[in-house]
Amino acid sequence: MLDDEQVPFADIRQNMKELNTINTYLGGHAVSIDGVKQIILHHNSGTPLTICEIGCGGGDNLMALAKWCGHQSIRANFIGIDIKPACIEYAKAQCSSLQAQWITNDYLQTNLSNKKPDIIFSSLFCHHFKATELVTMLQWMKQHATKGFFINDLQRHFFAYYSIKFITSLFSGSYLVKNDAPLSVARGFKRNEWQQLLQQAGIESYTLHWKWAFRYLITYRNA
Repeated sequence: MLDDEQVPFADIRQNMKELNTINTYLGGHAVSIDGVKQIILHHNSGTPLTICEIGCGGGDNLMALAKWCGHQSIRANFIGIDIKPACIEYAKAQCSSLQAQWITNDYLQTNLSNKKPDIIFSSLFCHHFKATELVTMLQWMKQHATKGFFINDLQRHFFAYYSIKFITSLFSGSYLVKNDAPLSVARGFKRNEWQQLLQQAGIESYTLHWKWAFRYLITYRNA
């Protein structure tokens, strides 16, 4: 339902707030931080990183990464790209302390060629797309990231589906979250499906790890 262009901004705002809570308490932000760690390894703290998220939503992932970078004394710049103006508007308001470039656009139509980001990532974004579109996304991320990319997305699993359905029915005040959270799990991925997609995209030497709670972290580092 979140993909519907007619959803009122107030409903999107409530949805974004609850997604931040889910990412915080069910480990989503921790998975994204792990993705950055796997790509930068022994990073020279004197050189600023540029980290770009496609499908950035309300910007909570970028805020979590900015906080982690600060604790690690890593200088970083951030870019958030989302096709929905309401999401970018919410991100700007909620992440006013974050020095970030916010772009309202289809990521495929965004010109990053002049200054490519070091790291590109997506979180809970891939399950919105068809397999052929995901192959294109993987190739685009590899092409536009100088150090590498990672994907943080859901594992399709019956326990995860019924668990999130139960949790959101009790605690969520957002009809979007109640509808979309279980559906997102149902549209998630199995390990072999990721392996097939990566093979079709011509991407080798990646890592694919299962993470709590019912997520996969796919990481690719440029040689």
